[in-house]
Amino acid sequence: MKRLSGFILFATICLILPIIFPDNYYVTVVGLTIFINIILAVSLNLLMGYAGQISLGHAAFFGLGAYSSAILTIKYGLNPWLAMLAGAAFVVTLSYVLSRPILKLKGHYLAMATLGLGIIVHIFFVQADELTGGPDGISGLPTLSFLGLAIDSDVKWYFVLCSYMLLSVLFSLNIADSRAGRALSAVHGSEIAAQMMGINTAKVKSHIFVFSALMASIAGSLFAHQQDFVSPESFSFFFSIELVTMVVLGGLGSTFGAVIGAFILSILPEVLIVFEDFEVLIFGAILMVIMIFLPEGLFVALKNKVAAFLAGRQEGSK
Repeated sequence: MKRLSGFILFATICLILPIIFPDNYYVTVVGLTIFINIILAVSLNLLMGYAGQISLGHAAFFGLGAYSSAILTIKYGLNPWLAMLAGAAFVVTLSYVLSRPILKLKGHYLAMATLGLGIIVHIFFVQADELTGGPDGISGLPTLSFLGLAIDSDVKWYFVLCSYMLLSVLFSLNIADSRAGRALSAVHGSEIAAQMMGINTAKVKSHIFVFSALMASIAGSLFAHQQDFVSPESFSFFFSIELVTMVVLGGLGSTFGAVIGAFILSILPEVLIVFEDFEVLIFGAILMVIMIFLPEGLFVALKNKVAAFLAGRQEGSK
């Protein structure tokens, strides 16, 4: 119930902001980047936070969704929505095929395997010039429309991306409270113990890997049409590392932790831009301080401190 109340409050704030501040740069422009990052962080948290499986190649699925939409609409004239579905189907198939051998690995071996996947996909985007446009990318994607209404402004895109972001958060919250979520927690705690309880750990890990990739693919397709341009730079290994940082910064295993982590890492560069040459230095220092003093993650640490404070007050009132 508390999670649902928190979600309703979060959704209400997100939906009314562009109405209250229709011309605010941070709401209508930066907000689009924040929503994309939240979707990706929440989807990665399903794999890392809930199932305990490290992934350093999440940007690959984001990029495959974006390039699938760009290639199918520009080069083959496919309807944008059909292109998005085709890209999602391709990513689901690819992620399912790769999940079984990759997820047999553990620890740094799994990290290296997913890292390799991300690098291979990025190299493909750069080298396959005739298909992907190479380093220059692809531009001129057609405008998305819904029920005859063209999505052709930042405010319209705000509501589209906000809606998908909220669905992603709600989906993640529901998984946490479901039988599947409990199975994921068991796998995260101990695969051997989970197997002894009758959980098919390979199936559970494979399914969450595929769901995570699917969410990233759809985000990539929306990102491609919103930007009207795709290039390999947006889907590099460094962006995968940034996504991992978002999840860890907010708190592994917490949906709202992933939301907070994505928000902080999306907004900080905009805030620190006034420091010019010192931007990266300050950015790194802030992250380092947070991770040293709040290793469990910013949101999780604050939630625990508030819970401890309230428990202390209840004890004192008895």
